[in-house]
Amino acid sequence: MIKKTNEVQQLKKKNLIYVLDRKDIYIWLVSAILITFSFLISGNDYLNLATSLIGVTALVYLSKGEPFGQILSIVFSLGYAFVAYNFKYYGEMITYVFMTLPSALFATYIWLKNPLNAGVSQIKVGKMSKGKILFIFLTAPIVTLIFFFILRAFKTPNLLISTISITTSFIASMFTFYRSKYYAVAYAFNDIVLIILWVLATIESLSYLPMVLCFLVFLFNDLNAFFSWSKMERKQALE
Repeated sequence: MIKKTNEVQQLKKKNLIYVLDRKDIYIWLVSAILITFSFLISGNDYLNLATSLIGVTALVYLSKGEPFGQILSIVFSLGYAFVAYNFKYYGEMITYVFMTLPSALFATYIWLKNPLNAGVSQIKVGKMSKGKILFIFLTAPIVTLIFFFILRAFKTPNLLISTISITTSFIASMFTFYRSKYYAVAYAFNDIVLIILWVLATIESLSYLPMVLCFLVFLFNDLNAFFSWSKMERKQALE
């Protein structure tokens, strides 16, 4: 009991820098270096670079269950939507403006309302019921179908892959609402889809290479987040 109280007190004392451990900082540094390297060899598009760096920073904080990660996700959504618009990836633009951005706003509220303990920013990991899972996988096809026709009307490039991205983004957003560790698994699948999309864009313009590196880094970070949340879940279960 004394040990548990000490852990809570330590969490309360941590600020946005100190909530990150050495491993998190190393992951962020390697991710930032890879993204910056791709920026230097791809045409120096500063918006792509800034968007990617904000995104990877958000993921590091999300992996710790910190609401600040959701705030950064809001900023990332705006930047990424503009990057997608420039390449006429209207599916990605629509997804991030009308799905990911509102999801991040709502998730910020939900996460702030569900801290582990009073005075602690880290959220309490949620439990998934059969009803919640059923709701997600029943509504996902409906959302996908609606967006498919919207994307087709906009003559979105790589329509099939863009539509799959809608599905994975929606599922990931829903798991995020429910504060489930499986949000990271869903986003990992979404990362794979987006890697394919931006590889196709990079074939046409090397300036989009940072976005490929961005989502390769995101993939690693999301996988790391799943294991981090699993550890958080086990630790919280003992409290």
